[in-house]
Amino acid sequence: MGKIIIAGIGPGSKEDITPAVLDAVRGADVIVGYKYYFQFIEPYVKDGCECIDTGMKKERERAEQAFLLAEQGKTVVVISSGDAGIYGMAPLIYEMKKATLSDVEIETLPGISAFQKAASLLGAPIGHDLCLISLSDLMTPWEVIERRIKAAAVGDFVTAVYNPKSHGRYWQLYRLQELFLKYRSGETPVGYVRQAGREEQDIKVTTLGDFDPEDVDMFTVIIIGNSQSYIADGKFITPRGYYREQVNEGNKIGQDIMIESFRTIAGELKNDYPLDHKWALLHAIHTTADFDMENILYTDDGAVETLYNKVKDGLLKTIVTDVTMVTSGIRKGALQRLGVEAKCYLSDPRVAEMANTEGITRTQAGIRLAVEEHPDALFAFGNAPTALMELCDLIRKGKAHPAGIIAAPVGFVHVRESKHMVKPFKDIPKIIVEGRKGGSNLAATLCNAILTFDDAAQLKPGRDL
Repeated sequence: MGKIIIAGIGPGSKEDITPAVLDAVRGADVIVGYKYYFQFIEPYVKDGCECIDTGMKKERERAEQAFLLAEQGKTVVVISSGDAGIYGMAPLIYEMKKATLSDVEIETLPGISAFQKAASLLGAPIGHDLCLISLSDLMTPWEVIERRIKAAAVGDFVTAVYNPKSHGRYWQLYRLQELFLKYRSGETPVGYVRQAGREEQDIKVTTLGDFDPEDVDMFTVIIIGNSQSYIADGKFITPRGYYREQVNEGNKIGQDIMIESFRTIAGELKNDYPLDHKWALLHAIHTTADFDMENILYTDDGAVETLYNKVKDGLLKTIVTDVTMVTSGIRKGALQRLGVEAKCYLSDPRVAEMANTEGITRTQAGIRLAVEEHPDALFAFGNAPTALMELCDLIRKGKAHPAGIIAAPVGFVHVRESKHMVKPFKDIPKIIVEGRKGGSNLAATLCNAILTFDDAAQLKPGRDL
């Protein structure tokens, strides 16, 4: 009885073939493989060795031929490019041995895989946890492939992509890019190598946002970085963590935790959303750990971005809150960085006097005073529905012209009604936590979402922690 040796001959260059594989090729009676790969081992084939080409996409026939020859007492080397165990011949031959109950001895010799060769040419992109995904749906349903793509993106794995395109498969790579951009920053490094290790070798480094699927073909391996990957001096690097404080560009531990939390939340959302709504939603869920926010958080179209632009352009200088807890939760670093003041009037001595004189709540009185001094502020409510109702009344009387409203009072009396009262003001950007839920923490975090909207595209919260 002969023997089958399954050998990975590496990505293409003779220098990348391991000594063990070369010894196997030199000792083979028969070599079975796809004809394109014979050119890489030809100098090492002994005289009299038969080389059998079964043609492209003839893997099963190749395996059957190998068993037939081995059962005749011959030493058969089955060659695969890269590593034979990665999208290669090894699994098929072992399955065939089991199915046919063959007594043929099988040995597997590893090879340098295409993704390893590509990684070495790009720099050091696979320095941490990684996964491999093939976009070929010849034997794997696309629904399964798409689930794996999402899992890789959500899990923050460095991801190597095999079989990215062919003449018949043109859209799958576009879909992969679309899915990754849902969970990763557009600045995520991407490297790709065509014909790695061969004369036609071509190496490119870009970002996930700028990556053009039309620039690759079936001979290209793509590597997508994780959240820690970066490009330096044209090289693509994924750190292991030895110099974490340098790589994270000064991120504090709290920010790293917040970034990871946001990615986790984004991966568990039921639907896709416009960026500015998604940014507010991520903040709301992160603060409450309540995924019901996906059902009850309402934002006007473009509200978050509109309010951020007003801040950026110097048109919005003041945030007025109904209670001091909301003011306390708005990040001081963001306020200082953007030149915005957050104010609550509850401690103003005029409030108690007005509340007693007018027979209204102190929060109502605080809003009346705020409107007199800052009629065009961003008003944020996290506690008192009566204060929100007061603002609505002042808007209708033409005394208040808010830049925006965050309506998140919490409770059981007048809460829902106060939020309904806000909705008709079509010209005012609004963020509303509908129903009974809300709270000072929610109102504050929604303010923070507005102040940090320029971090939304990179999904990088917590700059001002």
